[in-house]
Amino acid sequence: MDRAILLLLLMMMMKVSAAAPTAQASRSGSVRNRRYAINPLGYKWTHHNITYRIIKFPNTLNMEDTRKAISIAFTKWSDVSPLTFTELPDGNASADITLGFFTFNHTDCWWSPLHPCFDGLNGELAHAFLPPRGEIHFDNHEFWILGKSRFSWKQGVWLNDLVQVAAHEIGHALGLWHSRDPQALMHPNATYTGQRNIAQDDVWGIQRLYGCMDKKRFCDPWARLGFCERRKMFMKKNCPRRCDLCLEPLEILATPTPPSANVKVKTVPRGRVVGFRCGTKKPRPRSKVSWYKDGERLLASIPGYIVMKDRDLRIVANEFNEGVYTCRVHRGGDAVSANSWAIRLKPDQPSNS
Repeated sequence: MDRAILLLLLMMMMKVSAAAPTAQASRSGSVRNRRYAINPLGYKWTHHNITYRIIKFPNTLNMEDTRKAISIAFTKWSDVSPLTFTELPDGNASADITLGFFTFNHTDCWWSPLHPCFDGLNGELAHAFLPPRGEIHFDNHEFWILGKSRFSWKQGVWLNDLVQVAAHEIGHALGLWHSRDPQALMHPNATYTGQRNIAQDDVWGIQRLYGCMDKKRFCDPWARLGFCERRKMFMKKNCPRRCDLCLEPLEILATPTPPSANVKVKTVPRGRVVGFRCGTKKPRPRSKVSWYKDGERLLASIPGYIVMKDRDLRIVANEFNEGVYTCRVHRGGDAVSANSWAIRLKPDQPSNS
């Protein structure tokens, strides 16, 4: 698939629009599903000291409050990751991420398929571009405020929480897709639910991309004293990187469509092409093969990442494709057989720095 088309698909999935919110999914039991999603192309920043600049300010909010809101939004992500964010003053130095408030036609939107124009008051509020482009655009026809979103009866318009929308878009600019967890900041309906804080699912997603946060000087001595085993919760909070506790445990990969009884675990290096075949014999006539990833039905191939063809499936091992794959053979509406494979990435070799 052409790179431009792939980026367009990513862009379409990252819009914050004013469509009616869907019903929130309920949770049952104490085991939680992993619901965050990393962009399938694996785009992320290759450094942790990220700079940003506001190149165009909104009409409804003064510069000081705009800067404060954007700073708060970035801090939400720096508090749960090894990333740091620094605003650059006006000057010639280029910033990693640029933010601006624009109206219908902004920069190149009229002739670029990757860069849609805004739609005026209400509708789409903002959109973002994945690394390394690093741009976040807000609709300047909207009424932006420093504070929680609310309806103004006096003005007859919605006042939009800049912190909440900016934090959501920053997640996209760092490489995250939408989460399926209704409590997550990266859920597509977060604007309507008023969720403005980082949830555990968001933490797992950003740490999957950039690693853990470890800002304590005493982590190594504590680990040598056996705290990783004897005081797990304490070390998970203070020293997740030192004890390898930052990423979500394997048990959260439990799925609504359960895998078969025998799950074959494969640990493979990043970039390896992994193939599966559903059963050793060709399915009987009128049988149908269905594929699932983490309990969700795979409806179509993603060129270059997931390829389905009858009872064969191939994937490219990366963060997006990690999970449990299940094939089920159906006949007459009943499942007659099932096979499951759990794909894990081999840990990257630690650097000597």
